[in-house]
Amino acid sequence: MTFSNRLISWYLENRRELPWRNTTDPYVIWLSEIILQQTRVVQGLPYFEAFVSEFPTVFDLAQAQEEQVLKLWQGLGYYSRARNLHQTAQQVVVEFGGVFPSTYNALISLKGIGPYTAAAVASFSSNEAVPVVDGNVYRVLSRFFCFENHINY
Repeated sequence: MTFSNRLISWYLENRRELPWRNTTDPYVIWLSEIILQQTRVVQGLPYFEAFVSEFPTVFDLAQAQEEQVLKLWQGLGYYSRARNLHQTAQQVVVEFGGVFPSTYNALISLKGIGPYTAAAVASFSSNEAVPVVDGNVYRVLSRFFCFENHINY
């Protein structure tokens, strides 16, 4: 069995059902990625659900008052993420007519979106072939290939 087949098989047996995995909407996927930065899924899920409920579209988030966004974010910490989230929604409305981009190159141009988040959103929303590499990926690869030295990323 190839490495990719083994990895896919493991995922199919162990995956968690999460709402952002049941959509290709780049706005929803982006929300989950921003909320889950520095946050465990169990803690971030209620925030994700609250944001999607309160701001179902990028227009809704863009039109909100910053205080409203920060209040909903309360408890997650790293408030710059919430401010960037709000500003990015406004940027999407102005620069993309409210259509949330799904390509890596367009996503990377948005405030608060770095290479990992751009790759994740592009991969999950439009199947763009861009690598999504973080500490978890490094750990899986180091274990699978039995690397003895620490992998710095």
